[in-house]
Amino acid sequence: MLKGSFNIVTGLVLGATFLLTWAASEMLSSEVSNAVCVVGIIVALSPRMVQEWDRGVLLRLGCFRRVLKPGVTWVLPGLDIITSLVDMRIRSTDFAAEKTLTADTVPVNVDAVMFWVVTDAKKAILEIEHFEQTINLAAQTTLRDVIGKTELLQMISDRDRLDEELLSVIDTKTSEWGITVQSVEIRDVRIPGALEDAMSRTAQAEREQEAREILAQSEVRVAGEMAKAAQVYEHSPQAMRLRAMNMTYESIKERGALMVIPTGMTASLDSGVFGMAAAGFKLGDEEHAGEASDT
Repeated sequence: MLKGSFNIVTGLVLGATFLLTWAASEMLSSEVSNAVCVVGIIVALSPRMVQEWDRGVLLRLGCFRRVLKPGVTWVLPGLDIITSLVDMRIRSTDFAAEKTLTADTVPVNVDAVMFWVVTDAKKAILEIEHFEQTINLAAQTTLRDVIGKTELLQMISDRDRLDEELLSVIDTKTSEWGITVQSVEIRDVRIPGALEDAMSRTAQAEREQEAREILAQSEVRVAGEMAKAAQVYEHSPQAMRLRAMNMTYESIKERGALMVIPTGMTASLDSGVFGMAAAGFKLGDEEHAGEASDT
């Protein structure tokens, strides 16, 4: 039985028919009451209720009559046939392509989802059989064709372009059937485990190479700046002494730090604190040497 063939309108008509038949049997002859009963039954079989989101196709004597809209529709029993009701809401369909070779001969498994809607109920019912199954097969075929024309890296990095290409091709096919594809999205691209490991090692090697190149470039820039500094120190010994003093200070400024400075280095820094420290170190060395000779 077609969905909506029995509804509240049918029930009301049948109830009214029984009441009229009972009243006619009391006041009129049996022939008239039987006629009223037959007419009531025919009228009760006439109403059909179509939901807001559905559309139906009415055939009269096998020929297309009209598209049924939401609400109550009256048909002629025995002459009119409602083939089916089509849901006009947006639907989603999952489809996949398993072990499909890319343009660079890599087997991949791709999962995608498609959102589509029936825009012409007449075409969807009269021009194609089982349109839901057909659109799914069309989407799978298109996905395999697109994968075969695309390389793996391009498929992974440029999914938006593939989505647009799939949408354009599938919608071109289904528009002739009264179906509009609103969007197609690739959800997952799976590759063999061995190839995934190889790609991971390649990516790590590329990153390591890039890091070494950056380090080498930095060393070149540092060497250049140090060469410029050497030229400055060559023409300015005072600047060299100041730099040595600053380096010494930076080394011992932390609390608890200890630094042993050779006497030759302190002598090169000229007089001052370091010169005094050097003299102290020399005097201490001479005293230790005298004590050792006495013993």
